[in-house]
Amino acid sequence: MVGLFGGSFDPIHHGHLLIARVLAEAIGLDEVRFVPAREQPLKRDGHRSAAAHRAAMVQLAIDGEAGFALDPIELDRPGPSYTVDTLRALRDREPGLDPVLLLGADAALDLPRWKEGDAVLRLARVVVFARAGTDAPALPGVWKQVDVPAIEISATAVRERVRMGRSLRYWVPDAVAEYIAAHGLYRTGGRE
Repeated sequence: MVGLFGGSFDPIHHGHLLIARVLAEAIGLDEVRFVPAREQPLKRDGHRSAAAHRAAMVQLAIDGEAGFALDPIELDRPGPSYTVDTLRALRDREPGLDPVLLLGADAALDLPRWKEGDAVLRLARVVVFARAGTDAPALPGVWKQVDVPAIEISATAVRERVRMGRSLRYWVPDAVAEYIAAHGLYRTGGRE
């Protein structure tokens, strides 16, 4: 089974990595693929950094991690990035794939608003994980619910730390912190 962990990853942080590892172990996934969105349709204010930067940071974060991979499938298509389109493209690209869609409870609550949300439930097994401050919703069609450790790290908080000139040590992998500094990301509140 292959877990699909999508999101902005703007930037990826230790919370993402810990959740991915916990889910891989709890469900018995062969691989977790991180799928950065080109353009999330429900994200009101868009992404703070370009898709290429976000993908590069994901790759740096997972380098050397057994069972973790970057899948640029949403970056290779024009946006917006709809999960149902991604699942169909994966089915066409890899007909034998057994995808498991990994959703935070907050994202799962939005599932009824997703493009063809009912089709998403038919195209993949859906696992919902509870995150800090949000209980896992009991939704029809969800395959499993998994509790993950409450990690009080968010990409918003990471970006704010950069803007304020604070250290990212222990918030993101060192290679990601170095990339952010080298490319001058998140120094202002605007898009980069």
